[in-house]
Amino acid sequence: MPTHVQIPAHLKPKGTSGQRLLEIERSKASFSSEAMAEWLHGREYLDRQRRLLAIIEPEEAFNKSSIPYLSHLERRKFALRKEKRFTQLAREHGWTTEDMQMAENLIGVPGQFKLHREMFLETLRSQTTDEQKKLFLEPAQNYEIIGCYAQTEYGHGSNVRELETTATWDPQSREFVIHSPTLTSAKCWIGGLGTAADHAIVMAQLFSDGKNLGPHPFIVPIRDRKTREPLPGRIVMDIGPKVGLNTVDNGSVIFDSVRIPHVNMMARFSRINADTGLYEKPKSAALAYGTMTYIRAGIVRQAGNVLASAATIAVRYCSIRRQFVDRDAPASDEQKPAETQVINYSSVQHRIFPAFCQALAFHFTARDMTRLYQANQGAIGSGDMSLFAETHASSCALKALCTITTADQLEMCRRACGGHGFSSAAGIGAAWADYLPQVTWEGDSYMLPQQTTRYLFKIFRKLWADPAATFDHNNATIDYLRKYIEDTSASSKIRFSGDLHDPAFFVAAFGHRAGWTIGTAVRKRDIERKTWNHLLVEILRCAKAHAEFLTILNWAKALQEDEQLQSNKALLAIMSTCFELYATWLLDANAADFMQSGYLDTRQCELIRDRSYELLGEIRPQAVAIVDGFGLSDYYLNSALGRSDGHVYENLILHGVREPVNAVKYNTIVDDPEIVMGEPPLAKL
Repeated sequence: MPTHVQIPAHLKPKGTSGQRLLEIERSKASFSSEAMAEWLHGREYLDRQRRLLAIIEPEEAFNKSSIPYLSHLERRKFALRKEKRFTQLAREHGWTTEDMQMAENLIGVPGQFKLHREMFLETLRSQTTDEQKKLFLEPAQNYEIIGCYAQTEYGHGSNVRELETTATWDPQSREFVIHSPTLTSAKCWIGGLGTAADHAIVMAQLFSDGKNLGPHPFIVPIRDRKTREPLPGRIVMDIGPKVGLNTVDNGSVIFDSVRIPHVNMMARFSRINADTGLYEKPKSAALAYGTMTYIRAGIVRQAGNVLASAATIAVRYCSIRRQFVDRDAPASDEQKPAETQVINYSSVQHRIFPAFCQALAFHFTARDMTRLYQANQGAIGSGDMSLFAETHASSCALKALCTITTADQLEMCRRACGGHGFSSAAGIGAAWADYLPQVTWEGDSYMLPQQTTRYLFKIFRKLWADPAATFDHNNATIDYLRKYIEDTSASSKIRFSGDLHDPAFFVAAFGHRAGWTIGTAVRKRDIERKTWNHLLVEILRCAKAHAEFLTILNWAKALQEDEQLQSNKALLAIMSTCFELYATWLLDANAADFMQSGYLDTRQCELIRDRSYELLGEIRPQAVAIVDGFGLSDYYLNSALGRSDGHVYENLILHGVREPVNAVKYNTIVDDPEIVMGEPPLAKL
């Protein structure tokens, strides 16, 4: 980008350089950041990342430095250029699905083809017949057609059952008629639909012989591939600027009795017989939710990545930024005058250290969620639905917990970066704005947990009636509910901070708390006869307690069962310390539940809180090395504050130097109609 201001080359940041400060921080580490990265991700993952970065970084189409200065329309052009080059490179290098997912994540600029790859193709793979795969999936994989997933409407999002768009079977023409009967039935917020997509998977209420058979997916052509004009009967538009994600063309469409062939109903699980008109329903309604479960499992993984990014930026910057003097701390030779590194303040540590601990917790939970999803898909393929309920319930609860937590922690990390955190150069503000929709889409995170709690209530009631009850498939949920019901008055015997070193204590504590939360809500529902609406807050708390238990359990299992970790004592030690901080911090934040359930008393809760404060000090010398262990490249972070070389202030200045406004001279004389000097006035004042 051209620069419009010249900064004297001899000017340098005051005091010890950021680069030297990060070197000092890294020298304090008791473990290897490289070993941590390899343990977290695996050698294959890291090698793939290095290989892809070598291809991606030199590409001008992926240069993110100009984005903050672009207009809304220019961002769309940038994104489409990126999408086209991305697709070309994928072909040239023979990228696998895993390569493409990683490359997309590294570039971090979602564009017009994002939902084509993530939802359109995935739904075609999972819900079409062999004939439909030939007709739609094969050309879609070759980008001969570009698709989107059109479910949400202006009037309905999370409540899929009440979608208003209709698909009426016409037995005479052997066609489906797709129609938007109301203004609120218009599809909206559909990624890729605004400008790019020429096909859509449309969720619509299937009507046959006057009967509503519920929502089903249909493949509907939207635009002419060559002219890009909407096809007859479609009113298509982009919905306009948003808080974030403005490189994505979220769109809207209204259908006016659009006719599509019989083959355009996605028919792997359910169908209308073209000859008889009879409806063949799926073996289980759950089969239609495969794509959503897949997406939600990915959202858990993404939450860990986003949190790791924000924590890395905040920890590195707070290690370089110095403010005020800690009168109790001696000055070092490296820091004169003895202004204190911001990261030394315990109030800062208390805000940003839990962020990277949460990122680790979400990482292990995403790994287990992916395993559960794959096992469920395999079981469904053989007609076994025993894993579905647990998979669906856990994905709903974790989607809600991870998105809400990550959105909150992104803002916490931004605030920890002080005034510079508000600059787009920080990289956190834009990430926060782009991340916010995750809280709402793929199931509103404040409504979706109801599906989890229905499942939890069902298990609880069965076990309450018969503690020895058997299930088709045992899991951690059944285990902790069984233990709670067997001893509802259980209490912890911890007396000293050393008792908190054992992950099993926290697994038991969070399991009991989840069981108590669920049991309390069931009592209010079944005995006190409270309405569902009256209990909604309690219901959300049940799902949250369940999801937090899963994050504790999955990290504890990694500590106790991972052979690679067990062989690296230094890494095991720091990961155990991070786990203890996460668990004590999370328990302290929910102390009322643990005390009200009787599992902990006030003295024990105070012990846990004091221990969490001690852990901040133990982790402090290791903080930079820990975030280094996430293995995030500077290109991916795209942050002046979070650079691995510590050149914070030089790049903050450069961010301002690049601002195109610096080349413009404004006429501020009130009575002169000229606005920009040298340009014709916009209008007479």
